Amino acid sequence: MIRENIAQTEEKIIEACTRTGRDREQVCLIAVSKTKPLEMLREAYEAGVRDFGENKVQELMEKMPVLPEDIRWHMIGHLQRNKVKYIVGKVWMIHSVDSLELAKEISKEAVKKQVTVRILLEVNVAEEESKFGVTVQEACALAEEAAKLPGIRVEGLMTIAPFTETPEENRIYFKRLKQLSVDIYDKNIDNISMNVLSMGMTGDYSVAVEEGSTYVRVGTGIFGERKGMVV
Repeated sequence: MIRENIAQTEEKIIEACTRTGRDREQVCLIAVSKTKPLEMLREAYEAGVRDFGENKVQELMEKMPVLPEDIRWHMIGHLQRNKVKYIVGKVWMIHSVDSLELAKEISKEAVKKQVTVRILLEVNVAEEESKFGVTVQEACALAEEAAKLPGIRVEGLMTIAPFTETPEENRIYFKRLKQLSVDIYDKNIDNISMNVLSMGMTGDYSVAVEEGSTYVRVGTGIFGERKGMVV
C-alpha cells in the first residue's frame, strides 16, 4: 500500500510540475513519518523515499540510529530551545525556526559542534492563532537577524496552510510565501539563499507545487490516516 501511495504521490507531483513547466527534480518529497512504526518507514525507504520529516525530537532520535544512514531527516515540528542540542549536526534541515531566540540557540550549538545548520524560517502566512511562525510582516527582519548568526544558513521559508477540504483555497497563502521569498532574496542579504519553499501537505501539495514549492510534506497520503488527522 505504501509503495502504491508513493507512486500516486509522485504522479501528482509530476502532473503539477508539467502544468507549470517545472522540472520534477526541483521538488523534494518528504515523507512525514511522525508516530509511524519503523516497518512503515522501511517500506517507504525501500520504495525510494530518502527524506523523512518528524515533529518531535525524541521520536526523531529514537528512529535515526536504527534506520539507514543515507536518510535525510527534516525537523518539521515546533522546536523547543532546550531540545536543539540533540539534533544539531544530525538533521538535514530544520524547517520550523520561528524566532530569533531559537535561531540563536541553533547557532550556539552549531558553533560548539563546528557544523553549519540549514534552516527555514516558519511563516504563519494565514495568521492562524493555533499555528506557530512569524507573520509575513515580521519575516524579513527575522531573516536579516538570523543571517548574521554563525553556524547557520537561511535556506528559505516554510508555512503550514490552513486545513481545508478545498485545496484551491490555500493557493493565496502559497503565492504569498513565494512572493515573500522573492522580496527577501531581492534584498541581497548575505547568508540567505531562499532556494527552499517548504509548503504543501497531503491535501494541497499539488497546488503548492504549482506555486513554487520545493519541499512537500506528505504524511497521510503515504502512510494512511492517523487518528483523524490529515498531514
